[in-house]
Amino acid sequence: MAVQVAVIYYSATGAVRELAQAVTEGAAAAGAQVRLRRVAELAPGSAIDQNPLWRRHIEATQAVAEATLEDLAWADAFAFGTPTRFGAPAAQLKQFIDQAGGLWREGRLADKPVTAFTSAFNRHGGSEATLLSLANVFYHWGSLIVPPGFTDPAISEAGGNPYGTSHVSGPAGAGPDAATLAAARYQGRRLAEITIRLLGEGRSPDASEALAVARNA
Repeated sequence: MAVQVAVIYYSATGAVRELAQAVTEGAAAAGAQVRLRRVAELAPGSAIDQNPLWRRHIEATQAVAEATLEDLAWADAFAFGTPTRFGAPAAQLKQFIDQAGGLWREGRLADKPVTAFTSAFNRHGGSEATLLSLANVFYHWGSLIVPPGFTDPAISEAGGNPYGTSHVSGPAGAGPDAATLAAARYQGRRLAEITIRLLGEGRSPDASEALAVARNA
């Protein structure tokens, strides 16, 4: 039976969504069964309509299943993605995390590997602070934080953020480049491989499940 990884993200205009897809691909390549999930949008339609890219992204990703607490209970490991908002996670992702108190009290989030990734408008826009802020949640959960570190050349080639893959969109709102997506794939693969090692041979990957990237399962 393959290890189970939940990739849970919030994306307004699509950059974090692309990173989440790359993390999903990396985890699946390592033999994990993956659920790719978006959290619920909280912003009012009037705010979304002020940014055509935001509205377009929402309409384009309606087919992606919405994250539920069952996804957290199901998973052996987690990857969380969010744009940075003043050096902290977006409210949409935080609202989802805040619902997990019951699972936390039951100890069902403890000892599970977890990693995070983010996107910001500019290089000093709070990416590291956002990832470190998410780490505070993981400490409370008792999860096992799995940063990419500098464990692969892909990290340095993507800008060198050892806390987690981070994308800089810039004023044009450009999506992640090839180097950044490669770093995100590596981060997903690393998360899955470490989870496999922690769970031991009893949960080693099954080749028939390696391609089960469950976008809507």
